[in-house]
Amino acid sequence: KRGSPIPFEKVRPTKVSAVAAAQIVEAITDGSFPVGSKLPSEFDLAEQMGVSRPSIREALSALQAVGLIESKAGSGNYVKNGTSPITSIGQEAVFILESETGCLEIMEAREVLEPPIAAFVAKKGTNEHLAELEQILHEMRAQAKSDNFISYFTADKAFHRALAEAAGNRLISAAVLPLINTMDQKLYREFTHHYYLRNVSDLEHVVDLHCEILDAIVKRDPKVAFERMSEHWRRMREIWEA
Repeated sequence: KRGSPIPFEKVRPTKVSAVAAAQIVEAITDGSFPVGSKLPSEFDLAEQMGVSRPSIREALSALQAVGLIESKAGSGNYVKNGTSPITSIGQEAVFILESETGCLEIMEAREVLEPPIAAFVAKKGTNEHLAELEQILHEMRAQAKSDNFISYFTADKAFHRALAEAAGNRLISAAVLPLINTMDQKLYREFTHHYYLRNVSDLEHVVDLHCEILDAIVKRDPKVAFERMSEHWRRMREIWEA
């Protein structure tokens, strides 16, 4: 007769960034970094843990998403939260890292799929679709000038959704819209905010890239539309890998 089942726990894969985040949380919990203190630089954290800087950036983005740390432009990352249970917050950050799609995967997928869509719309997009894209671009420009990241990000997502829909093909929309919706994930949003779109200058530069994409589409130039969309994602990926 068999005895009672051994209470094994479910095994699940762990991302490097999740392990890095857990170590940072542990250092904060044990008092090594009290509220208000500055964390080591990304370079130092990566070197001490033996991981890549992108993994550290992803870990820090998750900790920013749950409010445990905050990034100060030109200064670094500081411990922010001193009221909520740190362990619980840390677990939430690790959960985000393990459950959400990694930033690099999102960027790679969009770099592969969106340039040919831009080229396709340059050939087949209707004037109504182009007018909608232009209207969204005006909103993106206005929010960029106001340095309103949240509203800008919403308009940015709307642009990419409208571009996919402008292809006029239900299968293309069904394939790409779930990918675009990953913009709503906390990890991706925090990385974008703190590394790619840090200030008005960054925001306006990215709006300029979108303007170049739309200009190529309006001119019915699929080659340039493809190149400009590729540049958009290549630039973001280079910042991730720097």
